[in-house]
Amino acid sequence: MEILQMIIVIAVLLLLVKPVGTYLFHIFSNEPNRTDRVFGKIENVFYKIIGLKNRSSMGWKKYVFSMIITNIVLVAVSYIILRLMGGLPGNPNKIGNMEATLSFNTVISFMTNTNLQHYSGESGMSYFGQMAVITMMMFTSAASGLVVAIAFIRGITRRGEGLGNFFEDFIKAHVRLYLPIAVLVTLVLVGLQVPQTLSPTAVVHSLSGVEQQIPMGPIASLESIKHLGTNGGGFFGVNSAHPFENPRPITNVIEILSMWTISAALPYTFGLFARNKKQGWIIFTAMMTLFIAFLCLTYFSEKAGNPVINQLGMDSSIGSMEGKEVRFGVAQSALFTTVTTAATTGSVDNMHDTLTPLGGLAPLAEMMLNVVFGGKGVGFVNMMMYAILGVFICGLMVGRTPEFLGRKIEGREMKLIAIAILAHPFIILVPTAISFMTHLGTDALTNPTYHGLSQSLYEYTSSAANNGSGFEGLADNTTFWNVSTGLVMLFGRYISIIALMGVAGSLASKKLVPETIGTFRTDNKLFAGILIGTVLLIGALTFLPVIVLGPVAEFLTLK
Repeated sequence: MEILQMIIVIAVLLLLVKPVGTYLFHIFSNEPNRTDRVFGKIENVFYKIIGLKNRSSMGWKKYVFSMIITNIVLVAVSYIILRLMGGLPGNPNKIGNMEATLSFNTVISFMTNTNLQHYSGESGMSYFGQMAVITMMMFTSAASGLVVAIAFIRGITRRGEGLGNFFEDFIKAHVRLYLPIAVLVTLVLVGLQVPQTLSPTAVVHSLSGVEQQIPMGPIASLESIKHLGTNGGGFFGVNSAHPFENPRPITNVIEILSMWTISAALPYTFGLFARNKKQGWIIFTAMMTLFIAFLCLTYFSEKAGNPVINQLGMDSSIGSMEGKEVRFGVAQSALFTTVTTAATTGSVDNMHDTLTPLGGLAPLAEMMLNVVFGGKGVGFVNMMMYAILGVFICGLMVGRTPEFLGRKIEGREMKLIAIAILAHPFIILVPTAISFMTHLGTDALTNPTYHGLSQSLYEYTSSAANNGSGFEGLADNTTFWNVSTGLVMLFGRYISIIALMGVAGSLASKKLVPETIGTFRTDNKLFAGILIGTVLLIGALTFLPVIVLGPVAEFLTLK
């Protein structure tokens, strides 16, 4: 029955991929379609407000520069709001200003679509802060990541048309995608009893006469964009494990599909841009194959029960329920865990710190690879990076100049891809090592054994992958962790964007190479296997040693 639950959710996703992918294509293809009649007039108002008269296509440098400048402005405004939050309106619970390093970490976290939280939302953020900073950045960071992926797709599939106009794409992402769907999901969640109110904290008295304060707020609206934008930051400290954020199994499924569908549909959108749907399905197949493998590892590890409990001879037939909500059980907890780290959302409906060693290895590995669907564009762009790398390696093996989608892959593209590939493990492993070289890092660990290594490793992996989920058990609201993870989030977001947009710009400027009988095909099962092998080989060579020192060593010790 539990496995059937997961199969049904995956089947629903498969049914959504094609219509959502087609809708994304209609939004960003810049070709006339029926959505223009619905949203065109609204977008024109925003174009006038920002003074966007010329919507001509940009080169990759201008596109990236426009995105980064927009993000910087939003970060500056948000930082000021958090530092002055105590004196601003919309604060019925009288929450004070946020501390400087925590404000730095928070604005970087939400602007990079990471949403790592070193604070508890119900006690550390006013309603105005939740809406004007957190919810606002959930929309804008998701839109920034998505339009970069669309620009990348244009660059590798079209020639001489540029990568598009960032500001036009940015507004379209809001008006035609995130805002209407977020309103719909919000209404559905409210109907399923997720609170949406501006009333202050409710004060009630228990049967024994004890006063209890129940935090409330605009929860449903944050929950919708939190998942649609693969953001992950929770209104409450325990995130989607809280019954107000995620009260029942059906809301759990809605949140899973919300954070998964757009990311899963991007490969199909790519196939439409490339005028080769099969090419898109091959990328999707590679992602789904990896996802199923990690889901199986998580589910069967948790279903087997906690090794320590098993050794004591206690009944663990329902699986390892430590840190999980009874209303979800092992299956929906395992599925949520795998999806949230695959889609780099960071939302959690159970505490990852309490996962069994191998169950915790799966989400950690997904973030290390950072290609299994990924967030709004991140996973897709990274998977395309491995696709180009796979083509390059195959070309070298047969003595031909590698080609991808009719364009030659040469030294410049490979140098930029090498930067993107090497930067990710560097900003994970180096800070993790530094955290163990100073008491500022080790003092935050709550477990001195192999599990302590996993706590630190998970925190930096989550930051670098712009995921934001916490392993928990880590006392991370300190200057050291706020600043170090803030820098990792910055590098994790923008180094890969700049490098891979450079690849797209380079390929866009090249002449098309006619397909011949000797052209290496990238739209068949063989290439799907090569792609999966390339991802696993590089991931294994890079991260296997530290994985062995953490989750694997813990598993072997407990066993």
